[in-house]
Amino acid sequence: MPETSDTRIKRLKMRSMRRGIKEMDIILSAYADNSLAQMSESDITLYDTLLNENDQDLYSWVTGQTVPPEKFTDMLADIAQTFQK
Repeated sequence: MPETSDTRIKRLKMRSMRRGIKEMDIILSAYADNSLAQMSESDITLYDTLLNENDQDLYSWVTGQTVPPEKFTDMLADIAQTFQK
């Protein structure tokens, strides 16, 4: 049975809260709560892909310590902006 949009958003919110690093739990859960419901399907798919990345890499990308892969650049800038609000 295919995953419904609501179920997918709930799953992604849960994955955003249950990371390996507490800082990423806080950053990604805030972003997920603020943004997922308004995202297009393609952006949700990209976010799902982003969540498969290593937490150390995600943290260094969000904090600007290293340059992220190009496909994630805009989303990571948005995540960083959400966290700084």
